Amino acid sequence: MNKIPKDKQQKIIAVGLMTIMVSALIWFGFISSQTKTLTTVRQQKATASLQLQKGQATLASAESLTKAFDDVSRKLKEREAGMAAPNDMFSWLVQTLNTFRAPYNVDIPQFGRELPTEVGVFAKFPYRAALFTVKGSAYYHDFGKFLADFENTFPNIRVQNIELDPATDSAGGANSGEKLSFKMDLLTLVRPIAL
Repeated sequence: MNKIPKDKQQKIIAVGLMTIMVSALIWFGFISSQTKTLTTVRQQKATASLQLQKGQATLASAESLTKAFDDVSRKLKEREAGMAAPNDMFSWLVQTLNTFRAPYNVDIPQFGRELPTEVGVFAKFPYRAALFTVKGSAYYHDFGKFLADFENTFPNIRVQNIELDPATDSAGGANSGEKLSFKMDLLTLVRPIAL
């Protein structure tokens, strides 16, 4: 076996120690900082990738959201079309009631003028309301059918304060059978004036 001289052994050990120290210096000075930077970049990439996925999902849902918004806007306009016109509420009510009551055996000769009122449903409700009083006469069954169909046809008009009395004959003041005279208040929403 070959014996290495002592001064060569010391030189080999010194070179080995120097190599270990330079390797440690390179590791801690360059490689570990680059590893930290690489880890940070990977985290940023993952965050950016997640944001990109969310953005793509938003873009994908934008079309359906736009369609849903358009559908809701169309439905709102359709419902507002059934509300009282803000510029001439009285003639709107007369026309609406006369058109609706045509197939029914209900006579409505008196229409009271509108009284502006608050809806009182929600705070900051975007619609105004108007209260009308109407008087008429009809047979009990005809009036009941008319009232039920009216409330189902016009969801923006609420019937309230109904007063029913036996109708009197205009000639002699006698009761005319099953005929009733009625008085009722109609509370209707008024569509907003277009901006």
